[in-house]
Amino acid sequence: MIKSCIFGITGQVGSYLAEKLLEQGHEVHGIVRRSSSFNRIRIEHIRNKLNLHYGDVTDAISVNKIINEIKPDYVYNLAAQSHVGISFFTPLYTITTDGIGPLNILEAILNHSPHSKYVQASTSELYGKVLEIPQTEKTPFNPVSPYACAKLYGYFITKSYRQAYNLFACNSICFNHESPRRGDNFVTKKITLGIAKWLQTGEHIRLGNLDSFRDWGYAPEFCDAMIKIIEHSEPDDFVIATGESHSIREFVEESCKYANIDLVWKGSGINEVGIDKKTNKNIIVIDPKFFRPSEVDLLLGDPAKAKTVLGWESKVKFKELVQIMMEYDLKNYTTKGIN
Repeated sequence: MIKSCIFGITGQVGSYLAEKLLEQGHEVHGIVRRSSSFNRIRIEHIRNKLNLHYGDVTDAISVNKIINEIKPDYVYNLAAQSHVGISFFTPLYTITTDGIGPLNILEAILNHSPHSKYVQASTSELYGKVLEIPQTEKTPFNPVSPYACAKLYGYFITKSYRQAYNLFACNSICFNHESPRRGDNFVTKKITLGIAKWLQTGEHIRLGNLDSFRDWGYAPEFCDAMIKIIEHSEPDDFVIATGESHSIREFVEESCKYANIDLVWKGSGINEVGIDKKTNKNIIVIDPKFFRPSEVDLLLGDPAKAKTVLGWESKVKFKELVQIMMEYDLKNYTTKGIN
């Protein structure tokens, strides 16, 4: 039986990946951090099928102990401080988690389980102020946030250990990936959950830059890509994306359309608002506190290599992704929160 180890199993992608690996018959080990509040809601439905271990990627001792005991065939590192905006407020924690964390795992693999295959969940934020459109595996990186800089170290230390020690270590350069399990403080979930809430309470949604463009894909499909990467015959790095880019403004408009809200925009700049034409009530207001010190304007991935080499391509495109998220939040939101 294949033994797979997931760092970050309680997150959006980690929970979907765990489901998929269990379906394939893997023995799945997940690393969870100790918390005073319950933080395993995404994996509760499969809890009895998992082998969970307390640990933290920032704690080299716990990482070494886990890798040495399990000696996994596959290791997926999805653990991260994954919010770009928050990284400006917690830069040291972000670099420790997103940069030193991968190093700790790679060192543990090198010293205790060199046969293990490793995938690092990298990010399109590496491209930052993009130097070419679309972005490929060969596009130069130009990061503009503490999160992206931390992930840049994680990316290159993975390549370094592959080249220096002949480890099977790969980077999955994931463009934005969303789902109903997305964290509530990420913009897509703020929008879909916020609209569901607005319909019941009338409380408007506060957003920042509406005109940032992102390549948004469906998280479960990105798990499929990572599985293909780790099962490939040779270790390599791949862009995982849809090949389409849409603005936050478009995401709002498509979400409102699905909820049968006739949205109109009025004003400009920080005074712009999105209004329900029927009631003339605000749905969207701009809050300057959500503007970042430096902004990534446009991300658009070219997944041609993943399609050619791995046979992977996204099937869920923008409108269907919005529909999936809106359908879930409209069905499950109550004034007490998500059911």
